[in-house]
Amino acid sequence: MHKPKRTKSGRAWMHEHVTDAFVKRAQQEGYRSRAAYKLLEMDRRDHLIRPGMTVVDLGAAPGSWCPVVAQKLRGKGKILAIDLLPIAPLPGVETLQGDFSSDAGLAWLEEKLQGGQADLVLSDMAPNISGVELRDQARHYELCEMALEFALKWLKPEGAFLVKAFHGVGFEEYRRQMRAAFEQVSIRKPEASRERSSEIYLLGVHPMKPGDTGLE
Repeated sequence: MHKPKRTKSGRAWMHEHVTDAFVKRAQQEGYRSRAAYKLLEMDRRDHLIRPGMTVVDLGAAPGSWCPVVAQKLRGKGKILAIDLLPIAPLPGVETLQGDFSSDAGLAWLEEKLQGGQADLVLSDMAPNISGVELRDQARHYELCEMALEFALKWLKPEGAFLVKAFHGVGFEEYRRQMRAAFEQVSIRKPEASRERSSEIYLLGVHPMKPGDTGLE
């Protein structure tokens, strides 16, 4: 059987991946991916996760952040994880393979929240990459806006929203939306994010009351 040759960029990515200190550490410590260390670092700085909280993880597959949340909750609290892709079972995590913005996805979340609200909404989502930069950026910020809309609907007044963003087209407009929606908005660039990546995180704390956000 003929095997396709790896491209130069593909070989470079693979070399970077297998030699990455965070990848090796994740393998040693039992995390599903290096992304766990991004959340661990941001939690150390901002004290995002505490026992007793209800946490919703949007776009959770493969489940990189859920074990970190479970660790921090210490068996006291609730983790709801949803993604279009399957999420392998995790102790203490309730999962759904589906679209969080669909009627079925929202119904599942509403049932699991049991009439309550979330303390923390996480979104590490990114769209499937088409290779067309402007299209990919536009699609990413569509997902970010959907996650923001969800967070504003379901967060407690003292809640927080952590979302992955990328510098580039759409970033400043989205940051404006975040600033209009939360009392405090901060930018975070965890050490575990690759330096060459334009990936950053926006943290919104204390959502504005309905009617005060300035968002339509």
